[in-house]
Amino acid sequence: MSLFENTLAQIKQASAIMKLNPTVEKILSNPHRILEVTFPVKMDNGNIEVFKGFRVQHNNARGPYKGGIRFHPQVDMGEVMALSAWMTIKCAVANIPLGGGKGGVIVDPKKLSPAELERLSRAYIRSINRIVGPDEDVPAPDVYTTPQIMAWMVDEYSKIQGRNVLGMLTGKPLAVGGSLGRADSTSQGGIYVLEEVCKEKGIDPKKATVAVQGFGNAGANVAHMLMDMGFKVVAVSDSKGGLYSADGLDTRIVEKCKTEKGSVNNCAVGNAKAISNSDLLALPCDVLFLCAMENQITAENADKVQAKMILELANGPVTPEADAILAKKGIAVIPDILANSGGVTVSYFELVQNKANFYWTAEEVDTRLRKIMVDGWKNVSANAEKYACTYRQAAFITALKRLEDAILARGFEN
Repeated sequence: MSLFENTLAQIKQASAIMKLNPTVEKILSNPHRILEVTFPVKMDNGNIEVFKGFRVQHNNARGPYKGGIRFHPQVDMGEVMALSAWMTIKCAVANIPLGGGKGGVIVDPKKLSPAELERLSRAYIRSINRIVGPDEDVPAPDVYTTPQIMAWMVDEYSKIQGRNVLGMLTGKPLAVGGSLGRADSTSQGGIYVLEEVCKEKGIDPKKATVAVQGFGNAGANVAHMLMDMGFKVVAVSDSKGGLYSADGLDTRIVEKCKTEKGSVNNCAVGNAKAISNSDLLALPCDVLFLCAMENQITAENADKVQAKMILELANGPVTPEADAILAKKGIAVIPDILANSGGVTVSYFELVQNKANFYWTAEEVDTRLRKIMVDGWKNVSANAEKYACTYRQAAFITALKRLEDAILARGFEN
């Protein structure tokens, strides 16, 4: 099953439970617009390379399309379609007035020089400039795209428009209209959800263990936050392998070692031992944080999972087939469309600040983020109880009801 088919299956499941309007289900099962572009980029050696990119706009019933741009050698249209639909759902779960979109370029940015990366970033935004903007479609960083890349893109777009348009995308550096709190908003949002889950379920962080798959920016940030809350972080992993210690890891020491040696797998920290990613997913722990990529827990390995609860900070790390297996085992999954919505929430805050040309303090950003994440969990938890369903199904129901209201209120074209 493809990533987009996974998304459609999730929509269909929730739709059946809540009895969603059939026309609304059809609308949400198809993107509004799919754009595929090719564009030339001059390389440092003088050669011209042609790259392929995408932008998918899924739904804008509740506001402008919103979603990141990823630079990755394996990105494809199906993946971008799925991610754009998840963005529609995610924004509705968070109850922010935005729709869903996503973009990508097939490229390995690690193989490009800084000058080549800048030329590619500017060329991509030129290729999609007619369908993006602060009131139409607002991109943001995603896999292997950075605030610097966003700065190049907003500069290029502003040149095309002949005026400064800082709000045409988010995730920018502070110097060009970025928001305080954006850098760690995904991790912080996930932590706020976890705090509420712990209160509801009577979990004492000081007596609980966690494992973190994906020790990149979001994963490392959340690992530090978990350690500071009192959780014992027993394992972390990156794309090359993992590290395990029953006594707990000092995540900041591990991060420093990873920076020096390239992978946590190479770090001999205390009595910690090297493990594989698959080993980490099967560890007994109270909470398993999934912070890597899509399709990490599937029908093939779901039976091996021993965590009591999973929190998805990555997009789509658990497949629908695995969801069913985990539910039968009594393993609660706090879904991505709620748990990682802190990133798009603070992106929304950035857009609001750009439009007002008035910028908030870090405390103001954090207070507003906490409220949205806490309210999101309360709504999802209430729907899980009301419909006797999983948290993922409850999150989709929460979103689909808001989308249904918006779509029906706006009406259909005849």
